[in-house]
Amino acid sequence: MATTIQRIENAAIAVALLLAMVAFGQPWWLLLAAFLLFDLSAVGYLRGPCAGAVSYNAVHNYAGPAMTSALYLALIIVGHHVIWLSLLAACWAFHVAVDRALGYGLKFDEGFTHTHLGRIGRQPRDAAD
Repeated sequence: MATTIQRIENAAIAVALLLAMVAFGQPWWLLLAAFLLFDLSAVGYLRGPCAGAVSYNAVHNYAGPAMTSALYLALIIVGHHVIWLSLLAACWAFHVAVDRALGYGLKFDEGFTHTHLGRIGRQPRDAAD
């Protein structure tokens, strides 16, 4: 049940980000164009499941978009409007939200399919089936 709630919450975040892009007159398609960019963090899996989980999790959480948004807002306060920072934060948060809505959670070091939202992908069938 908690997993379902988290997936619904993240779907709502993704929709809100899409609507915010439209409402603020920003290129909404940028959310889609930049989507796979953040999956480059999975390259860490070439070094093994532990390194892969660390690199993937470093990018696939909301801390990065939050810090990028905070930097953007701090720069506005001192008179610098660096719009690309807000677009980066929006694209990044959108990616995390869509991934979580689809069930791709933070990874454990047992492998890519073990996440905080449960296992992803096809599960091996029991011999008893």
